[in-house]
Amino acid sequence: MNALISVSDKTGIVEFAQALHALGIKLLSTGGTAKLLADQGLPVTEVAEVTGFPEMLDGRVKTLHPKVHGGLLARRDLPEHMAALKAHAIDTIDLLVVNLYPFEATVAKPGCTLEDAIENIDIGGPAMVRSAAKNWKDVAVLTDASQYAQVLTELKDGGLTLKTKFALSVAAFNRISQYDGAISNYLSSIAFEEGVSTPVRTPFPAQTNSQFIKLQDLRYGENPHQSAAFYRDLYPAPGSLVTAVQLQGKELSYNNIADADAAWECVKSFEAPACVIVKHANPCGVAVGADALEAYSKAFQTDPTSAFGGIIAVNCQLDERAALQMSKQFIEVLMAPSFTPEALAVFKSKVNVRILQIALPPGGVSDWDNGRNAMDIKRVGSGLLMQTADNHILKLADLKVVTQLQPTPEQLQDLLFAWTIAKFVKSNAIVFCKGGMTMGVGAGQMSRLDSARIASIKAEHAGLSLKGTAVASDAFFPFRDGLDVVVDAGATCVIQPGGSMRDQEVIDAADERGVAMVYSGVRHFRH
Repeated sequence: MNALISVSDKTGIVEFAQALHALGIKLLSTGGTAKLLADQGLPVTEVAEVTGFPEMLDGRVKTLHPKVHGGLLARRDLPEHMAALKAHAIDTIDLLVVNLYPFEATVAKPGCTLEDAIENIDIGGPAMVRSAAKNWKDVAVLTDASQYAQVLTELKDGGLTLKTKFALSVAAFNRISQYDGAISNYLSSIAFEEGVSTPVRTPFPAQTNSQFIKLQDLRYGENPHQSAAFYRDLYPAPGSLVTAVQLQGKELSYNNIADADAAWECVKSFEAPACVIVKHANPCGVAVGADALEAYSKAFQTDPTSAFGGIIAVNCQLDERAALQMSKQFIEVLMAPSFTPEALAVFKSKVNVRILQIALPPGGVSDWDNGRNAMDIKRVGSGLLMQTADNHILKLADLKVVTQLQPTPEQLQDLLFAWTIAKFVKSNAIVFCKGGMTMGVGAGQMSRLDSARIASIKAEHAGLSLKGTAVASDAFFPFRDGLDVVVDAGATCVIQPGGSMRDQEVIDAADERGVAMVYSGVRHFRH
């Protein structure tokens, strides 16, 4: 049995080769890998000795030879194939271990030049992988160090099963697809200019090749007659929903996942302990507090009716006190970076509650913004809409006061808080806030006036007074009537993007009503 080893990432390769040698498997290798194995005292034959040709063109050509590809592609069950190998003195290659030049890592580096990118496009490696993967019944192909242990176990037990060989082949073709997709994405994003070594890249390449890994099949989609599955990015960001570990509860549904993502992305906007309750993709209660219990208690007050069967996310450790309070209500999904053992014990009897633990990114809560999606993608008939994600963070210095009345420091904080929530509420969005909690949320109406009225009704039903609240509108007020509605409800300060042809009319109305108004200069439509 012959194994050809040619790896760029040499993690674990010495130990794997030693184990292969101990099983009596003959080792073939190339260049640096061959030297590494020989330096460890392993008997290894360089591919150049087999092909009769030295590595050429700075290593660009070393395995592109019939004695390599013939050994990989020959079908052992076809006598004519085996006769051809014998006639040309070609040995079979039964095990191929290849990982590719680090193209993705190279182009991710700041200042990567086009020359660096091109030189990290592997040619011989993918060619061998494709040959071996095509001939999967006779050749096992390994493309990642994580596969070494299982392969060794089966080899020691007498040989690889066809099921394992097929799985390795599928993984190999997937890796080639990912690799070629990365190259295509990079080159398609470049506006080539002669003499420019570090090219400018557009976020929207001429061709896009997205890669997703299936995590699980789902019972059904948004409705029972729809089938569905859950996928993750090839390289998921730390602290994102797809990295969650489910600690208990029923299987997640399509709608659970969609709502959980809405809650998690919203709660990630805060560094202080925060809680977000989501129902049907909209936050129905959001608050910050001294700890998870206070944040949850305040968020729940906003809309106790909608919170029934909701999705809850907190951005801090969940302890027993918070768990006891939450357990009084019907919860679909509960998410936190960590849980105390006592908190988990509270939910032990509530076996249907889905509990997800999502580890913080390496930099902690303050590093969450680095884990947000860079792009938003929406399916349309036979096509895609792509846009850069709405990751804008409004700072105090960005606000422009446009009224005679200046907001107080407390009002400014409430306005920023309300604005943060409005970004996660479906348009048209109107959000009343005060003291670090939502007081009324109006979402997804065709009329901004209706959203404002609904927010007021929600507050009334929850027994909350909107007197002295701050209001965020995700887009400008086209007429003064929207402003009048929120002021009539009790708002004393307003934040909106500005930009309407009737801005002055709305400013004059704010001055007339004696409220402060600031412009954010940014719109937050969420469709």
